[in-house]
Amino acid sequence: MPPPDILVTAALPPFLYDPLKADYRCHDYYVATDKPAFLAAQGGHIRGLVQGGHTPTTPALLAALPKLEIISVFGVGYDGVPVDYCRQRGIKVTNTPDVLTDDVADVALALILMTGRGFVRLDRFVRAGGWLERGPELTTKLGGQKVGILGLGRIGKAIAQRVEALGMAVAYTGRTRQDVPYRFVPDLTALAAESDFLVVASPGGAATRNLVNADVLAALGKKGIVVNIARGSIIDEPALVAALQAGTIKGAGLDVFADEPRVPAALLTMDNVVLLPHVGSATHETRQAMGDLCKANLDAWFRTGKVLTLVPELA
Repeated sequence: MPPPDILVTAALPPFLYDPLKADYRCHDYYVATDKPAFLAAQGGHIRGLVQGGHTPTTPALLAALPKLEIISVFGVGYDGVPVDYCRQRGIKVTNTPDVLTDDVADVALALILMTGRGFVRLDRFVRAGGWLERGPELTTKLGGQKVGILGLGRIGKAIAQRVEALGMAVAYTGRTRQDVPYRFVPDLTALAAESDFLVVASPGGAATRNLVNADVLAALGKKGIVVNIARGSIIDEPALVAALQAGTIKGAGLDVFADEPRVPAALLTMDNVVLLPHVGSATHETRQAMGDLCKANLDAWFRTGKVLTLVPELA
C-alpha cells in the first residue's frame, strides 16, 4: 500500500522534513510557481497537510483537498488554521504544545530582566565607552513589582513560576478563573492598571486581535512595561508605538510582531524597547521535540486513527 500523500505548505527544517519524506509522499506546495495547477494535479490525493505555526491556511486551499484528513502544525500556535471550517469537514488539527513551554517562558523572563533592569542599554553603554566617562544609570529592583499575565495557559503558568522566584507578585486574566495560587482579575484594563509588567501569553487569532489596545496601554501607564512572547496580533502595534513615543508607558520587550519579520521602523530607534526575532522556541532541543511531535501526530493518525495533541477547539 503506498504511503499517504502529504501537502507541505511551509519550509521545514531537515530534522522534520527528512523523516517525513522517508515515510510519506510529500508535495512541496510552498515552492510551486503555479499553485492552482499544482492543486489540480495533486489536490485529490492529499490526505495530510504540514504547516508552520505562522503559515496561513485558507478554506479555499482546503476546499481543493477533498481527501484531507489531518493538519499537523509545526508549532504551538495554530491561528492560521480555519478551525471552524475544519470542524465542519471533520479535519483533525494538531499542534506541538508543552515541548516549548519552558523555552518560551525563559524568553519572557529574559525580557522582563532586560527591560526592567535595562541590561541591553547597559551593554550598549559599555561597548560605546560610556563607562570610561561616568557610572551606569540606576534601575529598579524587580522583587516586589507586580506582573500581570494575559493568558494563564501552560506558558503563562511557567512564566508565573519564574517571576515568583524573583519575588514578584503575580495576577492574571483570562477567559475563566483557575485553581492557581495567583489572583484573578477579570478585566484586562484593570489588570494593566495595577501591573508594573503586563506579559502577553494568550493564543492568537481573531478573538484576541488587538486585545492590548490604546486603553489597556494607557492603564498600564508610565510605570509599566509590556512584554509579548505570544503573537504580534494581540497588541495593537500602532497604538503601542504611539504609547512608547508619547511616554504613555515605560517600555516594551517584544519577541513577536504583527507582520514578522518586518518590525515598525520607529521601534528600532527606541532605547526603552528590547526586540528579539521570535526566538521563544529557538533551541536545538525544543525544535527537535517539536518536529518529533509534529510527525508523531501524523503517524498516530494514519496508524491508529487517533492523534496525540488535538487542538482544544476540536477536542
